[in-house]
Amino acid sequence: MSQVEDFLTADEEQEIVNAILEAEKNTSGEIRVHIEATAKIDHFSRAQQVFHFLKMDNTKDENGVLLYVAVDDKKFVIYGDTGIDRAVPKGFWDTTKDVISSHFKQGNFKQGIVEGVLMAGKELKAHFPWDHMDTNELSDAISKG
Repeated sequence: MSQVEDFLTADEEQEIVNAILEAEKNTSGEIRVHIEATAKIDHFSRAQQVFHFLKMDNTKDENGVLLYVAVDDKKFVIYGDTGIDRAVPKGFWDTTKDVISSHFKQGNFKQGIVEGVLMAGKELKAHFPWDHMDTNELSDAISKG
């Protein structure tokens, strides 16, 4: 098995999917998690590529958020679409990044991702609140590369 397959158990993956479902209950924002072994290029650039590959740039309000994790590189990126960048202040993701990083440093990968996803949902709620016309535009499943 690869590092990616060993990174999280099936139960841990389900907990992350549940966190995505919970986070998206109160926002029109869309949150995805992508895990792969290594980026092979700059991590931010790779997160941009994955964001596009997952069609996250096709949401109605341009409010998709990708939590990208490169397991072997021990790196992660929170990448938000242009609608989010226009609506939020500089450094918007810093607190979320700090929480994820703190958990990752302790080897608590699932917990770091879960808390990061829930924090992202809470932050998105303020700028992109859910309304009754919202539909889930993107899969909530964890993608792997």
